[in-house]
Amino acid sequence: MSPSTSSATEIVRRTFLKIESDAVLQAVDSLDLRGSGRVSAVIGVPLRNLQQRRDVAAFASSAPVAAMRALLELLAMAPLEKLVEALGDHSENPSHDQLAAAVDQLLGSEITADEVIEVLAFAIIEGFPAAPHCRRLLAERPEFELPALPEVVVTSTLVSPKETDPLVREQRRARREEEKKRKKGPSSVRPPRPVKAKTTERSSVSRAVATRNEGSPGALNERRRIVLTPIELERFDPDHPLAGTVVLVDVPFDAVDPDVPEIKSKERPALVVAACTDGLLIRAIYSNPSPTRSTFQAWRRLGFDHLSYVDGTRIALTGVTPESFKRLGRLNDQEWNAQL
Repeated sequence: MSPSTSSATEIVRRTFLKIESDAVLQAVDSLDLRGSGRVSAVIGVPLRNLQQRRDVAAFASSAPVAAMRALLELLAMAPLEKLVEALGDHSENPSHDQLAAAVDQLLGSEITADEVIEVLAFAIIEGFPAAPHCRRLLAERPEFELPALPEVVVTSTLVSPKETDPLVREQRRARREEEKKRKKGPSSVRPPRPVKAKTTERSSVSRAVATRNEGSPGALNERRRIVLTPIELERFDPDHPLAGTVVLVDVPFDAVDPDVPEIKSKERPALVVAACTDGLLIRAIYSNPSPTRSTFQAWRRLGFDHLSYVDGTRIALTGVTPESFKRLGRLNDQEWNAQL
């Protein structure tokens, strides 16, 4: 099946079979996955498995799509930034000819054929506006031809039913624990973690694209309401006027830096998801990607000078007054829905 008719998931699997295994292993080795509670089991377990077993072909054939997407995003981000720069004002929605010209401009001198394939596959799995052009480039360029998948392919379920590996058991255990938490949650307000578990194979960007593809004319025009935990709801108002605003604010570090222990926070942009009279509930925005972060879609419109990523972790800031932060802009309904 050609890339022009293949499913997005199949293209990603074939991409991992195409690109150099050493590059894939180098990327996964750069991740610290040791007992990180911030990375869900559906992503962390397959990536740790790849770190240990070094079998890229097995990962490509059987890993959950969420794990493949996280690793592909890490591989694609550097060449994607170069391609975005080459496209300039056309980067949001380039034509086929504009995309092909930018690829030809960079190929060989700035980025490799493997890196082009990574960017094209990432754009397809995330549902970028240029995804049809990316499919066409994969289909018409011999150097981008993707290998066929093995005849027997485990689809994007967590595990094969016959697996008995300890890592597989860990995946099953994690799923059971998430199911227990979902059942124990209050009926009036659903905690965010179970909701994530149900949609773990979709990034925030692709969720918005999937909504568009389902054909509901008003789906992206209707601003969705964020779901908070009961503890968050006790303090923060999800309908506060600041919700959806991007601010520049001091964000505390996760841990103390032994080199500079006196520095405990850094001023960085952040997306306000809820607020109260003296506090903000935010998701911080960073320059570098990670498995817990998704592309911040409004980076160019809000005047950022580089591609940025919004973290999935919510941080409560207390004692915050309007004078202590700067407003950078506000997400429109489509951008807000894409980041939920």
